[in-house]
Amino acid sequence: MASADKLNESAENTFIGHLLELRRRVLFAVIALFVGFLVSYPFAQQIYGILAQPLISVLPKGSHLIYTSLPEVFLTYVQLSLISGFILALPVILYQFWAFVAPGLYTHERRVFFPILFTSLALFVAGIVFAYFVVFPNAFRFFASFSGNDISAMPKVSNYLALIVKFSLAFGLAFQIPILVVVLVQIGVLQLDTLRRGRRYAFLVCAIASAILSPPDVMSMVLLMIPMYMLFEMGLLFSAYFERRRARMARHAPEEEIDPERAMKDAEDSFRDD
Repeated sequence: MASADKLNESAENTFIGHLLELRRRVLFAVIALFVGFLVSYPFAQQIYGILAQPLISVLPKGSHLIYTSLPEVFLTYVQLSLISGFILALPVILYQFWAFVAPGLYTHERRVFFPILFTSLALFVAGIVFAYFVVFPNAFRFFASFSGNDISAMPKVSNYLALIVKFSLAFGLAFQIPILVVVLVQIGVLQLDTLRRGRRYAFLVCAIASAILSPPDVMSMVLLMIPMYMLFEMGLLFSAYFERRRARMARHAPEEEIDPERAMKDAEDSFRDD
């Protein structure tokens, strides 16, 4: 009975310790976000000008961005500063996330987790850059082409920010396909041979997703669908590489049995040391 009470007390202390550690990590992340916001706000107008360049460059002569309520521009700059501040604080936020999660991972899981996280971020940024330099100019040129003698293009400042944020996130998430494919294959949810045989269905899924995520014109849909399918094929290549690597390691290295109790104790000790 006494041992059971001691075990419950130990579990409760561990749970409280995790909550305190989580609160500390979240606090550091929030402080980093606030500092990033303060640094970004003085440059909000310049940042907005850079983001608006793909639209401004294709607007007909005499057209320009407008705002229809007095606080609209101020609130738009605040939102933009928060987004920019989050990007500036992202290294700190990711470190706090890693510092909280890492003690609970096995050594081999730590070695896999960090490269996946780094690759995911790189692909997300690549998706946003692709949208900014390739998709936005073509999509906005298509939309601006409807402007004529009786119709003038006068986009709202806040609506434009919401549009580019929405589609930047969409393209950034779409570029996560290789990571998704690799992870699903590695954990056994999907089989590599099944994905290879289902290429036609993958192409159909990419076409439907691009129609939903891209601006409502054919050019933007094609510009998203082609990279999505290429990223799917890239995911297959990486999955095949990891499969071959795991097979080689299984042949040349003896299997190492993992003691769950020992692994849990090592994780707890690492958590306390951190």
